[in-house]
Amino acid sequence: MRTIRTSSHVQPQSTSRIMMVRPVRFAYNEQTAESNEFMDSDFAVETKKIAQEKALDEFEHMVHVLSSTGVDVTVFDDTHTPYSPDSIFPNNWISMHQSGKVVLYPMMAPNRRVERRMDIIDELRKKYHVEEVIDLSHFEKEDKFLEGTGSMVLDRRFKIAYACLSPRTHPEVLDAFAEATGYEVIRFNALDDNGVPIYHTNVLMCVGDVFAVVCLEAIPNLDEKLLVRSVLEETGKYIVEITLDQMRQFAGNMLLVRNKKDVKVLVMSTTAYRALTDQQLNALDDYAELVHMDLSMIEGNGGGSARCMMAEVHLPLK
Repeated sequence: MRTIRTSSHVQPQSTSRIMMVRPVRFAYNEQTAESNEFMDSDFAVETKKIAQEKALDEFEHMVHVLSSTGVDVTVFDDTHTPYSPDSIFPNNWISMHQSGKVVLYPMMAPNRRVERRMDIIDELRKKYHVEEVIDLSHFEKEDKFLEGTGSMVLDRRFKIAYACLSPRTHPEVLDAFAEATGYEVIRFNALDDNGVPIYHTNVLMCVGDVFAVVCLEAIPNLDEKLLVRSVLEETGKYIVEITLDQMRQFAGNMLLVRNKKDVKVLVMSTTAYRALTDQQLNALDDYAELVHMDLSMIEGNGGGSARCMMAEVHLPLK
């Protein structure tokens, strides 16, 4: 039996403080399309002229819904230059931890690397304590990548990072993250229904405090599948399994947050919500208030959904 560290002294899994980046030139990103099977090139061609306008509408609606729910949302505006069509997904370049550590990540697409912005970190420093900035972006020179909490799904209570290996998630960078933060890495391989490696772990699983949503069907190796299941169970998670088809509809791309009254809120897109069965929804509703919004333009063009749009601010307040 594996020994899993206890969580008695570790931070909560969720936070009420979320950072988002308002898009200014959102579009289908050719540089990420090859490794992201969730992007819809036909949809992108049809919507090219209105992609930014519609994505901005979806973004503003999501901010409104989260704020109305009582979540503390900090919004930064993207810059017109340099060009960053995927800036709406900040969780890939930054993660923030209760220890005061901020981690910056190596990104596969050159036009995504410009999303890393020290001015955003400087602004956060005004309100939050930043003990250290750990910059892993130097791995880009070796073509080794790790795209933040897209590549990893973090169990912050137990300091476990779940990671499916892909062109965007390199074992060596995972090791560097683990050494810098003290996380245990549970690594595995995951494939979609066409046998293509799944580009980001956060499209196949969501880890809450006492529950987890996961597409175990996507993990072909039985030992790896058993490993993921056993660690989830050993850390007290009720497992809600989703299918490959549900995963394709972003049913794994959720995030547990809290509002200012400490009520747990599970955030997802309407696409994801509609993909779930009544039984799955009832199970999740036992653990959190379910909140969803239409993100179809962002999903179709960007290949990411609700979870990808939120960077959790776990930094301690000054």
